[in-house]
Amino acid sequence: MRRVLAIASLALALTACNDRYGMSGRSLSPIPPKTLALMSERGMTKSDPILVRLYKKESELEIWKRGVDGKYAVLKSYPICRWSGQLGPKRKEGDRQAPEGFYTVTPGQMNPNSAYYLSFDTGYPNAYDRAHGGTGSQLMVHGSCSSRGCYAMTDEGIAEVYALAREAFSGGQRGFQLQAYPFRMTAENLARYRHDPNMTFWKNLKEGSDHFEVTGLEPRVAVCDAKYAFDTVGQSCKVDPAVAAVVAEKQEQDRIQVAELIAKGVPAVRLVYADGGGHESFRATMAAVGGSDSGREFAILDSRPRRQLGDVSRPDALAEGAREIPIDPTGKPLAEKPIQVAAAPAASHAAAARPSERLASLTARPTQPAGSRLQVASAEVDTPSAAPVTASAEDKPLYQRMLANVFGGGESRAEPAEAAGTPASPAAEAPVPPRRGAALVIPNARASASPAARPVPAAVKPQAAAAKPEKHVDAGIIPGASAGAGPLPGGFSRN
Repeated sequence: MRRVLAIASLALALTACNDRYGMSGRSLSPIPPKTLALMSERGMTKSDPILVRLYKKESELEIWKRGVDGKYAVLKSYPICRWSGQLGPKRKEGDRQAPEGFYTVTPGQMNPNSAYYLSFDTGYPNAYDRAHGGTGSQLMVHGSCSSRGCYAMTDEGIAEVYALAREAFSGGQRGFQLQAYPFRMTAENLARYRHDPNMTFWKNLKEGSDHFEVTGLEPRVAVCDAKYAFDTVGQSCKVDPAVAAVVAEKQEQDRIQVAELIAKGVPAVRLVYADGGGHESFRATMAAVGGSDSGREFAILDSRPRRQLGDVSRPDALAEGAREIPIDPTGKPLAEKPIQVAAAPAASHAAAARPSERLASLTARPTQPAGSRLQVASAEVDTPSAAPVTASAEDKPLYQRMLANVFGGGESRAEPAEAAGTPASPAAEAPVPPRRGAALVIPNARASASPAARPVPAAVKPQAAAAKPEKHVDAGIIPGASAGAGPLPGGFSRN
């Protein structure tokens, strides 16, 4: 009888585990030994909370982990195999845009049985997106190399990212922050794209990036007057004065660098894609050699052993690469022919400048060593070799009408929607002007850490809000996946 009870107890325990992470064995893949060793070198453990940063132009996903001092440092970078659309936010269902902004990912958004190997939902649309009339669903970070508004990491890439998130959740984190950017917020990028129609929105994203980089802490995110607001005090839209002072110091330094670059003649351009891009480590190993739209063939330029990428969406668009269009202050093109540019190589992680000593009053955590504003260790970038690829059935020629669609005056063209059966919509419109109104406070994602591990200023209290039912993307999401772990913070609403 005891043996029967023991077997029943074990079965119940296994069922509970599967209820949380699903029946898929691939969702239980361990973190690779090399990555575990890297954590150990940097004083991190697999159960420490994580934070994710995405960059479209550079096509990289970064995993940051919280260290023993309570601050985040970069652990590792992963190449993004494929993202679709253009630089800029997602606005409409079917516009093929991968989202940009600040999102929260909870255990209930993890999909162990995804049709794309493994995946997690970004949480689009959040409160900011809804304030601007954003529509869309099923915007994922997943495996494979095919995108219709998602970030495709390859199966191997998503397996490791998924494992890192799984272990952080097991360690007590209730939701990790995902920061999605058009590019790294460097002075050079800000100078080159200064007249892009999306620059007002991107400067708003940069505010959040600056808060993170000068404090080393996950910024609290709210929406005030249809704009992102970071590290606000209570229910107000006012930024904590101590944080604001340090952020303003960094922003002034960046403003001076941008002005110097413009004075040196850095041109204003708009970066235009046939349909999104991918990391150079993938793109450089293949080139189109002909074939019809329904059966495009590719020549592999590298004979080393390769990983299987699976389907690659619109390989003809990838072959086109990005184009820089010189523009005037109104955003209109100055040249008849765009300039072909190569895909950006992996960017290095330079340590930020020393923060102001006024930051010490923000937190009881140990301060950073002198000479560094934020612990930004040199991140390793996985650069998988290429693999034989097949073109997705959705592939169609696009670039011949791309410029007309971007700048107007040409025939419009509908694109496939994110999900099967969803009608396509026209290309994304310009951002909707901000609407004034009461602040929409987004619950504090810092609730992912215990109060003892993550003290916050007494004047800044997390905002509580009831979580709304989740919409799950692929078959296999098990409702109540976070059961037993206590109530999850609301994060960004996904409805």
